[in-house]
Amino acid sequence: MTDQLTTPTPAPESPQPPAVRKLPRALTPFRHAAYRRLGAALVLSTFAGGVWVVALVWEVIRIGGGASQLSVVSTAGAVGVLLPALLGGVVADRVPQKLILLAVAALELTGMAVVALLSWTDQTEVWHLAVVSFATGMGLAFYYPAYSAWLPALVPEEDLMAVNGFEGMVRPTVGQALGPGLAGVVVGGVSTSAALGLAAGFHLVGLLVLATVPLTAVRRKEPDDEAADSPAVATVLSDMREGFVYMVRTPWLLATLLFASIMILAMMGPFEVLIPFLIKDTLGGGPGDHAVVMAAFGIGGAVGSMVMASIRMPRRYLTWMNLMWGFGALPFLVMGFAGEVWVVAVAAFVLGAFFSAPMVIWGTLLQRRVPPHLLGRVASLDFFVSVSLMPISMALAGPVSEWIGLQTTFAIAAIVPGIAAALAIWLAKLPADELAHPLRDEPEPVEPALAD
Repeated sequence: MTDQLTTPTPAPESPQPPAVRKLPRALTPFRHAAYRRLGAALVLSTFAGGVWVVALVWEVIRIGGGASQLSVVSTAGAVGVLLPALLGGVVADRVPQKLILLAVAALELTGMAVVALLSWTDQTEVWHLAVVSFATGMGLAFYYPAYSAWLPALVPEEDLMAVNGFEGMVRPTVGQALGPGLAGVVVGGVSTSAALGLAAGFHLVGLLVLATVPLTAVRRKEPDDEAADSPAVATVLSDMREGFVYMVRTPWLLATLLFASIMILAMMGPFEVLIPFLIKDTLGGGPGDHAVVMAAFGIGGAVGSMVMASIRMPRRYLTWMNLMWGFGALPFLVMGFAGEVWVVAVAAFVLGAFFSAPMVIWGTLLQRRVPPHLLGRVASLDFFVSVSLMPISMALAGPVSEWIGLQTTFAIAAIVPGIAAALAIWLAKLPADELAHPLRDEPEPVEPALAD
């Protein structure tokens, strides 16, 4: 028998898992079942809010009200938001955030249903609408800090930027376009009571979806036994003080909030108050042209948010965020010297993109760098800065434009934010801070889509 030369038989290869296509960065939060539910609830409630805003205006008109009566209703809502704005953050840091959002949703649903019933029975009065507007405004003051503080408990840090980008896309497209568009059709084709009922119906579905999101514990560092034994008022004041002290002692936070207050004071009045008069008196346009400009701003905001959600956190995140906000106001200069409505619309698109894109960085920055037990209070301070100076800016825009002229007022709105941004970056030494606290994530490994 002769020896045979044999080659060893290779061992069978272990089966390789099938290649899984990686989700686009903007969609990665939807891998998590909890956020899929929360995102659906956000879309439904935002759509309901868009329908509600338009239906409320036309309900005022239906009962014979004019600009003064609508102003009363709008002011009641603004006051409702402003009064408890700081308290909302204290509550968000002590009460499970899901419970707060459910309570706010129930309050809003009740208000919408009551107004729909009053409209259907033809018993609506302006004071009814003012009371409901005030109550829903108060709810909003509790909603924003609780929502911001809840997100980091539902999705990992690397997905927060995509989450904030998705929300930045939803609010202008669903809340400022689709919802109001459907409301206008229903009001014109059926009645205001039908539109109000539609808003309540969508809000009810959103509340039911929100109820399915898992309840999470409040993220506090340790039990606060001393505070628990203190009187409620003293505890609230102590919590507010803790949040305020953290803001003052945190240079990047204080500098950005101070810059944002200057930006809002310079920009919001010209945008909200003066653009309609620019279109009507200078360009010879009408309400339809104003609607086009506002739609362009909303679309720009959605595009800016989704682009930012689709990329990684910039290494120079503080610098880029403030520069985009500051120099993103330059389209106001184009608006002031525009000769055609379409030029104003293009400028509004760019303005919307550069206003919303940094908001994605800002929301992510708060959620990643602010200690979890302080996030609700810091978010409420941010919210307070935003809402408190808007009425002042709007009140000043008209008189200032009459005094120095429309073009000069728009030029100030375009230039001041950029100067303020540069000063904030320089005085607070933001470049050194962002290098010392990097937030840029490493590329994520390939994961199965919708893993939960």
